[in-house]
Amino acid sequence: MFSIRGFGSDLRKYKRAMLLSILIFAAGVALGAGNVDLITRWVMPDIERLGEISRSLAQSDHPELNFFLFIFFNNAVKSIMVILLGAIFGILPAFFLLMNGLVLGFVVTAAGADGGNVLNLIVRGLLPHGVIEIPAILIAAGFGMQFGYLILKSLGEIGSRDASECTVDWRGFLISAGRGAIWIVGMLLIAAVIESTLTFYLAQHS
Repeated sequence: MFSIRGFGSDLRKYKRAMLLSILIFAAGVALGAGNVDLITRWVMPDIERLGEISRSLAQSDHPELNFFLFIFFNNAVKSIMVILLGAIFGILPAFFLLMNGLVLGFVVTAAGADGGNVLNLIVRGLLPHGVIEIPAILIAAGFGMQFGYLILKSLGEIGSRDASECTVDWRGFLISAGRGAIWIVGMLLIAAVIESTLTFYLAQHS
C-alpha cells in the first residue's frame, strides 16, 4: 500500500499533473525574480511576519526543537490541505504554487539586489532542506490539481446513461492520493529535521 514503488508508479500515472505543478512553480519563481519592485508590497508583510516568528523561535529555550515543530506542522498541514482543496477545480493548488514560487524568486533576487551573497543563500539557506521540501510541495499540489481535474471530468460525465461510461477511477485516485500524502508528510518530516538543524546551523554561522 505505502511502498516506494507504488508511490513512484503514482507519480508516473499522474505525470501530467506533476509536470504542470513544476511549470506553475517555475513561472512563479520567474515572475518573482523579474518583478521585485512590483510585488514587494504583496510579499513583504508575510516575509516580515515569518521573520518575527523566526526571531522568536531562535530566542526560545529550545530553538532547534521549536523550529522543527513549526516548520514541520506548517508545511505538513498546508500540503494536506492543498491536496484536499484541489477539489475546488484545482484552483487553490495552482495559486499556492504560484505564490510560493513568487516568494522564492523574490527573496533570492532581492537578496542579490541588496548586495547579499546569492550563492551562499541558495547553497546554505535553501538547498539542504529545499531539495526535499520543494519536491514534496510540488507533488502535493500535483495531486491537488489532479483531484480538481477529476472533479471536472466527473461533472462532465453526469449525463452518462450507464455507469460503465464513467471513466474516472475514484478508488484508484484516492488510494494514490492517500499513499502520496503519507510519503509527502514523510518527506516534509525529513526536510524539517534538516532545516531545523543543518540549515539553522549554517544560517547562524554564515
